[in-house]
Amino acid sequence: MEACHSPQQSNVTSYGATTVAIVTLEAFAGMWINAFIVCVLCLAWVKKKTLNSNEKILLLLGCTRICCLCFSWAYLFLSFIYPNYLYVHPILQLAVFFNAFFDHSNLWVSACLCGFYCIKIANFRNSFFIYLKVKIDRMVPWLLLGSGILALTVGIIAYDIADKPHCNNHNSTEQGNFGKANIKMDKHFFPSFFLSGFGYAASFMAVIFSAVFLLFSLWTHKRKMQKNSVKDLSMDAHIRAMKSIFSFLVMYSINFVCLVLNMVYVTKKRSHMSLLILVFQYTFPGFHSLILIFSNPKLEMTLLKILPLERFVKRKVCMS
Repeated sequence: MEACHSPQQSNVTSYGATTVAIVTLEAFAGMWINAFIVCVLCLAWVKKKTLNSNEKILLLLGCTRICCLCFSWAYLFLSFIYPNYLYVHPILQLAVFFNAFFDHSNLWVSACLCGFYCIKIANFRNSFFIYLKVKIDRMVPWLLLGSGILALTVGIIAYDIADKPHCNNHNSTEQGNFGKANIKMDKHFFPSFFLSGFGYAASFMAVIFSAVFLLFSLWTHKRKMQKNSVKDLSMDAHIRAMKSIFSFLVMYSINFVCLVLNMVYVTKKRSHMSLLILVFQYTFPGFHSLILIFSNPKLEMTLLKILPLERFVKRKVCMS
């Protein structure tokens, strides 16, 4: 590997160092949370010799988020602390590829999970919806494969753009803009921006529709149970599911806004706003996975057994 330019070590500002420290804590917390999901599901896979569709999506989502946080943190650390390493071919190109690939994989697998929950849990009498409910388990592998192909396409285009001579200059890497070079928006970069924007928007719309339909179905069922004066564990489970879905919807919406703003600020110099967006983006993978853990009885019970919270929870339940 040959250095393309004479490396110049950039000074690390106190604000940049603080950002790296905060992002590091968020990244490692997110990796620990998702590693927990992966370990529990892998042990269940070894024990049962099989996984259901929900567990397959969760397993892939956990693995994707671990890789996403790992590669994005590594690139961020280099761009802030050791930017001269990014002038060595092909470190920048590979960093851009892996960031784009795992970022879009994370978004699309999350959308698949939300769509799967909607089809499995929601109760509509539409014939097409009933057909999807019957076929969804067979469709899950194809949905995950399609998500991977789309993410791979975005990653290849991002690698190709980062490999062009006009992108490999000092100004392109010194800003450290989360896996995207600080470049002018012109015809060379339009395919990458368009495909990334399409991926963000399409996955966001899929999540919005799935979450809204599922919330409407659960709310309708809850009202029927209240009307019939029925209050049991099923109703409590419905309310809990609605809270989890609403929390995920809020988190995904904030993450989508941050992704769009990051595309806007990618053509500008590093600013306080771009760094703040970066901090918010690192919150999503860990926080959403935490919501998934407490929405899944198996994962929740395993976590409570590991952490010193089981006795406290049991005591609280007995008192109530």
